[in-house]
Amino acid sequence: MLYNLVMSEYLTISEAAKLLNKSTKTLRRWDDEGKLTAVREPISNYRVYRKDEVETLFAEFLNTDIEETVSNYVEPNHEYKVLELFAGAGGLAVGMEKAGLKCVALNEIDKFACQTLRKNRPNWNVLEGDIKDFDFSEYNGKVDVVTGGFPCQAFSYAGKKLGLADARGTLFYEFARVVKEVNPPICIGENVRGLLSHDNGKTLQGMISILDEIGYNVVPVEVLKAIHYKVPQKRERLILVGIRKDIDVKYEYPKPYKKIYNLKDALKKGELYDCNVPKSEGAKYPESKKKVLDLVPPKGYWRDLPLDIQKEFMGGSFYLGGGKTGMARRIGWDEPCLTLTCSPAQKQTERCHPDETRPFTVREYARIQTFPDEWEFSGSLGQQYKQIGNAVPVNLGREIGYSIVKFLNEYYSLSKPK
Repeated sequence: MLYNLVMSEYLTISEAAKLLNKSTKTLRRWDDEGKLTAVREPISNYRVYRKDEVETLFAEFLNTDIEETVSNYVEPNHEYKVLELFAGAGGLAVGMEKAGLKCVALNEIDKFACQTLRKNRPNWNVLEGDIKDFDFSEYNGKVDVVTGGFPCQAFSYAGKKLGLADARGTLFYEFARVVKEVNPPICIGENVRGLLSHDNGKTLQGMISILDEIGYNVVPVEVLKAIHYKVPQKRERLILVGIRKDIDVKYEYPKPYKKIYNLKDALKKGELYDCNVPKSEGAKYPESKKKVLDLVPPKGYWRDLPLDIQKEFMGGSFYLGGGKTGMARRIGWDEPCLTLTCSPAQKQTERCHPDETRPFTVREYARIQTFPDEWEFSGSLGQQYKQIGNAVPVNLGREIGYSIVKFLNEYYSLSKPK
């Protein structure tokens, strides 16, 4: 029984090849290149493929003909209020706003991100500065959800069960402190996928035990893939949901959409945007890198270079093995973009434009993160890239917002709001 349950999450190489209409030889090559990575199935130890990754790739091949049957849209029954921590440039906040939630206050330490928030939403209450310097007790009983993308930091352990006091000095401590002060029905934390394995999973378990201590049950953690939520980018975010213990209402993550959007959908007029991407400033590659990337075709990367240039460009990394598919990578029009980084021209994470040998511009970056075209970013070019690269994709934030609205509608239908 357990074996069948585990195997239901995986496909053998022949099953994956049949679904994708590719040869097993092609799948082995993709494995070498890091495009579709085989893993060791935990019980039999055979080389297998994760079913969800194969299905994602399959959807990319067929996404032009998919008839969408999923909708996460829910209309709020009341005015629901959000307090956002670690707000950045507003990706999650704009998504929540699109889902019908009202942002009553946002805390952010970066002054350029705060300028961005104020420039675009003069009516938002932007609390600029270190979260440690703010008391949020005034929002107790006045906020329905606390959200925040707290940075991932290791804890110092004291005893077997980590408590709030043990996390003091970390930014998760501050997140939990604010949740305790405000006492909302639901809190949502988001982070990178790496939190699952950070310190062998102890960091995440510590966070769960802290939320438990302050009166919140944690919903089983999930990693949401942005490409399943109308975002043309292969970005993943770990979502940590806490429900106040006096509430007996089930929270459900947003359902994934079938259609996968690609770079063309992001930058050209179509379903996601009603015009081509506006012109804007952008970073440039050094001439030495431009000469190398000129040789890379769309959807190609360093292995598509002549062998002598591969060795020169990759240096010692050439001999280390592995896919390293983000290096010297030119994105194709008909695929989602790889995860954007905070610096578009840095070594090892090139995201080259399909037709021109250059990084994506600021407005192209913003489109790939599904920001509205009218959302302006403050600060230097580098600061703007950093803000966009760090953001939660707006469309992912909107779908998470719908799931919160659905939860709150049910909660307040059972207990009328004060």
